Amino acid sequence: MASILMQKSQQADQYEKERLEHTPWVEKYRPKNLDDVAAQDHAVKVLKKTIESANLPHMLFYGPPGTGKTSTILALSKQLYGPNLYKSRVLELNASDERGISIVRQKIKNFARLTVSNPTKDDLENYPCPPYKIIILDEADSMTNDAQSALRRTIENYSSVTRFCLICNYITRIIDPLASRCSKFRFKSLNNDNALNRLKYIAEEEHINLNRNEPVLEEVLKISGGDLRKAITFLQSATKLNNSLKGAQDLEDEDVQMLGEEGETNADGTITISSVREIAGVISDSVINEIAEVIKAKDHKRIITEINEIILQGWSAQQVLDQLHDKFILDDQINSLAKNGIAKTLFTVDKRLNNGTDEHVQLLDLCLQVAKIL
Repeated sequence: MASILMQKSQQADQYEKERLEHTPWVEKYRPKNLDDVAAQDHAVKVLKKTIESANLPHMLFYGPPGTGKTSTILALSKQLYGPNLYKSRVLELNASDERGISIVRQKIKNFARLTVSNPTKDDLENYPCPPYKIIILDEADSMTNDAQSALRRTIENYSSVTRFCLICNYITRIIDPLASRCSKFRFKSLNNDNALNRLKYIAEEEHINLNRNEPVLEEVLKISGGDLRKAITFLQSATKLNNSLKGAQDLEDEDVQMLGEEGETNADGTITISSVREIAGVISDSVINEIAEVIKAKDHKRIITEINEIILQGWSAQQVLDQLHDKFILDDQINSLAKNGIAKTLFTVDKRLNNGTDEHVQLLDLCLQVAKIL
């Protein structure tokens, strides 16, 4: 009997190990409790106090993507209920998928009115288990105004047995009557120290072979722009690419060297800044500098040639736009009047790209308009 139990335990451990191997790192390293949440000190301190009293208000989390809003409420819920009660006490919905008034009247209302399940003795000993459920509405700013108005009444009617947590990027899109019923928590973009420590921890856990002569993780954070989720995804993608190239036994030495020169990996199998930039779709500085010089020279034929080359290589027009913005707006040699004109042109082209216009035409128009301003 003991041997059978041991065998089952080993099989369960093996299954869990395989499951984690195939889990995206964003989910694998999602904070398990509030202490693991990086950078959001104010929100974490307040929420820890609410856990002690077990009297949670309705909450509204807002801030940029990838700053830990969903992770924080999930970690809080697990600390409140534990693994057994969590499934029956917490309802997580993505309001961008189910954003109409019908979802409020049906799924949310039905869950909110349910009586609270009784915790076991073990649950009560290890977790606070307060007598209410939690409904998490992710991307609540995409809900229609009618749905938000209906939600307001649901929050009022069932507040004795249900707490709501609304998560959004833009608080201005939440109607005032709904926002005033919630305790607001602003999540700011992660600073480099907190995010860097998290990336270092992941790199150690996954045994990532980083180039020690380059600030690779700092470059990952710079490219991701304070979005830790994006940074972790870039790091995982770069690692997978590196491992696949390292494991290709049939590559000749010269082929491996060629890949290193193109910026995808080093011949010694380490992840470099250039490999991270390649994964993230960031255009090399030499290419951007060349486009900028051609624009300043007002050479229309070379401008057309350069843009044709950019399109043929498959670079994103939005990425070209972002990097040209930094190149021109941060250039001290260009006067303020010219910068204003360039900025206006960049904004106009950005709007057109977001509306789905042709990338090739818009890039050509951008370069010619900027050349005219300079």
